[in-house]
Amino acid sequence: MLAFLLTLMLLLGVVIVLAYAERKVAAFMQDRLGPTEAGPYGSLQAVLDVLKLLQKEDIVPTQADKGLFKLAPILIFAAVFAGFAVIPFTPDLVPAGIGIGVFYLLAIISLDVIGLLMAGWGSNNKYAMLGAMRSVAQIVSYEIPAGLAILSAVMICQSLDFQEISYQQGVLMNAFPGLGYETNWLFGIQALGIDTTNIGGITTWNIFRAPMLLVAFIIYFIASLAESNRAPFDIPEAESELVAGFHVEYSGFRFAVLFLAEYSMMVLVSLVAVILFLGSWNTPLPNIGPAHLANWTTGTVGEISGILWGAFWLLSKTFVLLFVQLWARWTYPRLRVDQLMHLCWKVLTPTALIVVLLAGLWRLLMI
Repeated sequence: MLAFLLTLMLLLGVVIVLAYAERKVAAFMQDRLGPTEAGPYGSLQAVLDVLKLLQKEDIVPTQADKGLFKLAPILIFAAVFAGFAVIPFTPDLVPAGIGIGVFYLLAIISLDVIGLLMAGWGSNNKYAMLGAMRSVAQIVSYEIPAGLAILSAVMICQSLDFQEISYQQGVLMNAFPGLGYETNWLFGIQALGIDTTNIGGITTWNIFRAPMLLVAFIIYFIASLAESNRAPFDIPEAESELVAGFHVEYSGFRFAVLFLAEYSMMVLVSLVAVILFLGSWNTPLPNIGPAHLANWTTGTVGEISGILWGAFWLLSKTFVLLFVQLWARWTYPRLRVDQLMHLCWKVLTPTALIVVLLAGLWRLLMI
């Protein structure tokens, strides 16, 4: 229960900051000011928006299927929030550490598709139904390249445990278990008297320990934008065509829950990208030189310093990816439906299959 409450409070805080940041980033890119009145530099605007939504009337259309209509937002958010259960926030803090965390995550978040269909069908609105069908087709399609990109990382790490994958990106011997100290020629720095078995840092991130995972990361990140219904893949919520898509009939608290679920999905897919490809909670600073640069930015495992530093690095990398998601929204135009499917089935999926093949060969050669 404590892990549940802490994760929920952390998520609510991150979403509020993200909602404010999106407005400020959009304003900056469009040469505007953004929120300015509520609090210093408009910093309380997102909080006031939440309070406003909670006070609005909860309207249920007369002809709607009331059971499906009311249940859909809860199911969508529950499916996304359940995915945070297996996310390792620090070396010592995992809400529910299980050995098949990657498999569990992929299975549980796929349930939000059912909630989207329930929202569209239960609204008894043609715009909502079209938006739901678009969203389901998009999410189901882009789960293929995203899943293949994740599979390539799992093949390299030989584990479905997020925490184990995180530990492998900590020091060189974990990242390359098939290489001994005497045979390690990767960085050519042993002549300097540096113990290469404990370099760590950015050198042991998955995108560097296996080069094809850099391509896998790019594929996953593009697919994650579609999974989150974010621009340029936001056709399920195309205002000019479908008003607001599958949530067009929602208001008040239920709309706030849908809003929270969308931003939570953005946070979740960014966390997964960081853990699988970008070193997780490990410091990016290599442990090189007499000062051992990484020593003071990792803390001690089991102590408060290790928890704080681990959370800092994980959230810092996550916020960088979240900024890129916001950046993409105000940079690229929305894709048409045919362009969306072409990118998925004719570009990302074949490329992801090639990456999986290369990951398998790489793993065989490294044993």
